[in-house]
Amino acid sequence: MGFADDAKDALAATGQKIGRATEDATERVSDKLDEAKADAEVKKAEADVRKAEAERDSTKAKNDYKEGLR
Repeated sequence: MGFADDAKDALAATGQKIGRATEDATERVSDKLDEAKADAEVKKAEADVRKAEAERDSTKAKNDYKEGLR
């Protein structure tokens, strides 16, 4: 029965190794997804800042023009 026990132990060890590899892969994918979400948030924030700056500049230009007419 030594051979059967050795095979059983080998299969159990292989199963555990596959399980750990699957967990590691899942974590890596999750980490990449988190990175992508963070990058998207940064890009959105940068776009919001550019939009706000453009609105500020537009308002200033409008006010300067109106001041020149007064």
